[in-house]
Amino acid sequence: MDEQLVAQKLESLRRCIQRVESRLPEDLDTLLVDLDAQDIISLNLTRAVQMCVDIASHWLAEHTEATAPKTMGQAFEALAQSGIIDPELAARMRKSVGFRNVMVHNYDDVNWEIVYAICSKHLGDFRAFARVFSDLMA
Repeated sequence: MDEQLVAQKLESLRRCIQRVESRLPEDLDTLLVDLDAQDIISLNLTRAVQMCVDIASHWLAEHTEATAPKTMGQAFEALAQSGIIDPELAARMRKSVGFRNVMVHNYDDVNWEIVYAICSKHLGDFRAFARVFSDLMA
């Protein structure tokens, strides 16, 4: 595994999560009217998901003989099947891909209540994912 590439992606992931945390308002009502916070949060959450997909895909390409996953979500399932991440984390990360797709393709349909819930309750999933790969490189 190209550890330097993965380390760069892990650092980008850390910055994305930090940026989300720094701009997340205290409550949903504030987020609903703060367009700058919406933009910063949505961009950084989307990038965080993409960083995780990239790391997963890179690891799978280097360490498995199986064919590449057909979808981004399947990359997380393949990691779980390989014993790299637990199935519960894989399921949550797969859901993050669905969120990413809404953010990228249907931005007008974004449910900011869901975004707020992700930011306030589920950023730990990204940290847990990063920890797995940090530990693998240690």
